[in-house]
Amino acid sequence: MDVYINTVRTEDISMQYMRFGTGPKTMVILPGLSVKSVILSADAVANQYKSMTEDFTIYLLDRREDLPSLYTVEDMASDTVKVLKELGLSDIYLFGASQGGMISLVIAARYPGMVKKLAVGSTCAKFEGNYPAIEKWISLAKEQKGVELFLDFASKLYPASLAASLNDFLVTTGKSVTNEEFLRFITLAEGTSGFDILGELKDVECPVLVLGSEDDAVVGPEGSHDIYNALSSKGNVNIHMYEGLGHASFDTAGDYRDRLTSFFLED
Repeated sequence: MDVYINTVRTEDISMQYMRFGTGPKTMVILPGLSVKSVILSADAVANQYKSMTEDFTIYLLDRREDLPSLYTVEDMASDTVKVLKELGLSDIYLFGASQGGMISLVIAARYPGMVKKLAVGSTCAKFEGNYPAIEKWISLAKEQKGVELFLDFASKLYPASLAASLNDFLVTTGKSVTNEEFLRFITLAEGTSGFDILGELKDVECPVLVLGSEDDAVVGPEGSHDIYNALSSKGNVNIHMYEGLGHASFDTAGDYRDRLTSFFLED
């Protein structure tokens, strides 16, 4: 499968993206928080979504390249919208995972004409209180403990057996983290602090699919349920909660892409 990778430049930011698929509808993926850019795994991402490429032309957008010292989720959403407009994309089918889901909720609430349908996975609309997983990751990144960071990251995202099977890969990759990648990760992770879009979900006009995990060790299952409850009175939201697949059910659930496809294509 051909995967196109390029950089978009607006008046004040630049952002990498990848594009694949040949379908008539436009799908945009906003990935979650990661130590290394998802763009580095472009072929693997395209293969993961290959079942959707006949129906959709798929874009995956990274975060902006030069991060300010303080970079909130709302800032990430604003920059993403700039890039979407620069690419000439609108009426999109938007899927956001984890932190990407937070960004997607902001876009759907504040730029409703841009999103035709929205799916969010393993995310929340309000990020406050104690989130020990992310606090630990920030601490490990500040100490530049790449191996420990990758191992703990996997232990919180995946079921134990899958995390254990990835041990050698995680150790090797953790050793390769650069100072720039540590600093970038810290800024992005700290940007979730104080995030609260829950009260604005009433402004979301498009249909929404909420996908979550009851055993989510990062944001907990409550985030998914809160989004669903906030939107339920509008009658345009559905929810599915996985069991035993961890925070990254968007990677571990075999039917995840089928659920996205069915939701995006149904009338």
